[in-house]
Amino acid sequence: MELRNEASTPTDEQLGKDATLNTEPANEVVSAEQEINATETTQTDDETIAQEVVAGADDQEQPATDYSSMSKEELVAALEALVQRPIDEIKREEGHIKQAFYTIRHAELEKEKAEFLAKGNEEAAFAARPDELELRVKQLLGELKDKRAAYNAALDEQRAANLDAKRAIILEIQKISADADNVNKQYTHVQDLRHQFQNIGDVPAAQSTEVWKAYQAAVEAFYDMLKMNKELRDYDFKKNLEQKQELCAEAEALANSDSVVDAFRTLQGLHDKWREIGPVAKDLRESLWARFKEASAAVNKRHQAYFEQRKQREKENEDAKTALCEKIEAIDTTQLATYAAWDEATAAIIALQEDWKKLGFAARKVNNALFARFRARCDEFFAQKAAFFRQMKEQMADNLARKIALCEKAEALRESTDWKATTDALVALQKEWKTIGPVVKKQSDVVWKRFVGACDYFFEQKNRLTVNVRQQERANLKAKRAIVAQINEQLASDDEAAAIAAIRQLMKQWQEIGHVPFKDKDKIYGDYKQAIDAAFERFDMKATRAAVANFKDTLAGSDSDKLYRERERLVRAYEQRTAELKTFSNNLGFFNAQSSSGNTMLREMQRRIAALKDDIALLEQKIRLIDEKLA
Repeated sequence: MELRNEASTPTDEQLGKDATLNTEPANEVVSAEQEINATETTQTDDETIAQEVVAGADDQEQPATDYSSMSKEELVAALEALVQRPIDEIKREEGHIKQAFYTIRHAELEKEKAEFLAKGNEEAAFAARPDELELRVKQLLGELKDKRAAYNAALDEQRAANLDAKRAIILEIQKISADADNVNKQYTHVQDLRHQFQNIGDVPAAQSTEVWKAYQAAVEAFYDMLKMNKELRDYDFKKNLEQKQELCAEAEALANSDSVVDAFRTLQGLHDKWREIGPVAKDLRESLWARFKEASAAVNKRHQAYFEQRKQREKENEDAKTALCEKIEAIDTTQLATYAAWDEATAAIIALQEDWKKLGFAARKVNNALFARFRARCDEFFAQKAAFFRQMKEQMADNLARKIALCEKAEALRESTDWKATTDALVALQKEWKTIGPVVKKQSDVVWKRFVGACDYFFEQKNRLTVNVRQQERANLKAKRAIVAQINEQLASDDEAAAIAAIRQLMKQWQEIGHVPFKDKDKIYGDYKQAIDAAFERFDMKATRAAVANFKDTLAGSDSDKLYRERERLVRAYEQRTAELKTFSNNLGFFNAQSSSGNTMLREMQRRIAALKDDIALLEQKIRLIDEKLA
């Protein structure tokens, strides 16, 4: 009997195609003996027809598990679990696991090599660090290989044994056929031998056809010698008819099966059984085979449609994944120059990764290439992001070194009594300070206080020895106290317009008054700021309330991620405004209030300080609102 090679798998071109059918009826016979011969000869035709099973390509089915999204540890665990399963249940899982693992391992080696070369080493000197997980993978793959080799060897040994057993049965049937005197007595024994032959498993593929043809020839020779009587032949035909009718019913039921692939595989088994069953009456052969063929065609048609639909889905997934690759490749990292810009781009990358996870498999020939393309761009982005943060860290370290150098210069001038030259020098140092970028937060206040301390010490010494300036400063202090008192008096006024006009005038007068003693500077300004804030609150002289209200409305529809990003932006703005306020406040003592140009610059400086304080107050309110929202 010629058995289907179970190791073979049909190709795409074979899906849904019916084999050429040999249904040509045998020639009419006139004698019982000739009819017997014709019947048994046609059995070969039926057996040949039954071999024509439509092959299907299910070897391209994707694995049930998406190993491409697993980590190395998870892949090793999956491979260890695979080793414990029977080898005949394992198809191609180890190949998918191996591919996914070495995709990650290759990326690690590329990164390790890049770091090695970045340190100035020669490429030829690079040697990868041992990876215990990789060694474990190789060990597990070796175990699988050994198990499969042993399994295949056992199969080969069993097939060889099956070949010997079938050849022995063929030889015994041939011997029975040669004994013409006793052939009639051997009918039951031959049927047992045929049953044994059919129950024997596969033989080596190279000998399958040869053994089947030899078996058919031996059986036909036996029937030729047997001259089976009509009753026995009709009984055999009836039994075969019932069995083939059952196969037709089973094949027809497969058209309604929920699983198209399982239905197709079951149909292959039915064709194997059809081939094993003997012939039926001549007048029923063609109609019975037509019924079985029609049922098979229905299953084949569904199977073909299933794979065509799957190919369409794979094409849609391929297009969608290609579009995601193009989107991620369109992100221009050369334009990302701030932390906020990198954070925004990172959010976009993560969103694209989530979209990728939602897509199914593309065609096998492009799926891995698309994933490698997408992952390579992700890895490149995050590598560039890490480089940006390293660069910013190095830049901040350089800024810190420059600021420390300015501190040392200021400290070297703090004891100088050359007031004019030293003042100019310190003012120049302060201007240079403003041109230097930020430093790490934990060092920012320390280095600033050191620099300001040196400057303040010099100007305190200078102011202490300038008596006339101090007298004027005390007069200015008295005038400013009077303005604060007048502003407070206006708070009780019922005439809002007049009060606002008066307060505006008093604010203008305040700006025109020069320096006050350094020790009273913060106190008098605090009193003035408190009075002005009360006036602005009393008469609603600025749009802070409206700004805060609008900001509250904006926060209402924001998610937590957006709130965190907005808070980070506000904190950076707050720190910038605070640093500027410190610089301007310190620079108040650098101007000569007795000159007209000095007064003009002083008023402008005071105006900018007031504006900065208003900005800082508004930023504090906004940050507080976000904190309340996130709580």
